[in-house]
Amino acid sequence: MKIFVDSLSAGYASTIASAFEFMGNSARIKSSDRIAIKPNLTFPVFRRGVMTNPECIEALIAYFKNFTDHITICESDSGGYNRFSMDEVFANIGMNEIAQRYGVKVVNMSTVPSRPIRFHHVFRNLSVPLPSFLLDETDLFVTVPVPKVHSNTGISVSLKNQWGIIQQPDLRLKLHPYFNEVIYQVNKALPQSISVVDGRYGLTRSGPMRGDVLDLEWMLVGDDFFGVDQVVCRMMGFDPATIPHLRHVARRDGWLDLQRVKFNKDFRLFVNHGFYLEREWTDYPGLLTFNSRTLAYVGYESLLARPLHWLLYRFREPFY
Repeated sequence: MKIFVDSLSAGYASTIASAFEFMGNSARIKSSDRIAIKPNLTFPVFRRGVMTNPECIEALIAYFKNFTDHITICESDSGGYNRFSMDEVFANIGMNEIAQRYGVKVVNMSTVPSRPIRFHHVFRNLSVPLPSFLLDETDLFVTVPVPKVHSNTGISVSLKNQWGIIQQPDLRLKLHPYFNEVIYQVNKALPQSISVVDGRYGLTRSGPMRGDVLDLEWMLVGDDFFGVDQVVCRMMGFDPATIPHLRHVARRDGWLDLQRVKFNKDFRLFVNHGFYLEREWTDYPGLLTFNSRTLAYVGYESLLARPLHWLLYRFREPFY
């Protein structure tokens, strides 16, 4: 396993080129390779620390265009209970113009054909539909998260970013109580993958859509999502063992041995102790429904869902 981490002082383009040169064979690209780029676009307009910087996405596209023309930027509708269209987000952040300029595709994954992955978990047989083109027509999957705290999962980095390839927001809500195993299986189903963590900004205090922005100015690239998340977790000042979905993966596959990772430089140079999670009382209904199938049904699917959300929004301003 290899992990590249460096300052963004030279800009995205130069840092990306250096990172992929360091990664070697695990990031080698052929002219026939089909690349899917999955940013984190969880707000209707660009917000620092909340979303992947469009400049980072453009720099990745420009780099990949040196090797292949088969490039897709992909994301699904977001917003959970208050769904919004990813087509509008693409337009708002200039992604359509970027795609047109470079001759690449932009895909709203909520509208494309799917194929289910099936697995057993805690006496349940689960079936999760995922975009067929990612499973069957992609040679390299590139996730581009930002380092941020998350009120339900602790942190949101590489593994968590694939929650957005579950195409329908209402299904994500129903799957919340099984998050740890679902996100493990979703990532396991993907083709060869690279994580490009856009660390220009981070989000602290109350993520994933609101909080305080941290100016970090680094980028990290690695060829194993679980390993990347353990390292970024430490860079954020957290113990990976305190993050439930990382513990879950560790029970399945074991923890990363840092001695077996080839780094370009010491990641501890980029540790930032400004990250912390401080939930407000209005975050706890979401946390409770995240961890309980019964409460998830009551809060999102039952006849009580709408009045309960109306009541919550009397005390908490909607995210968007």
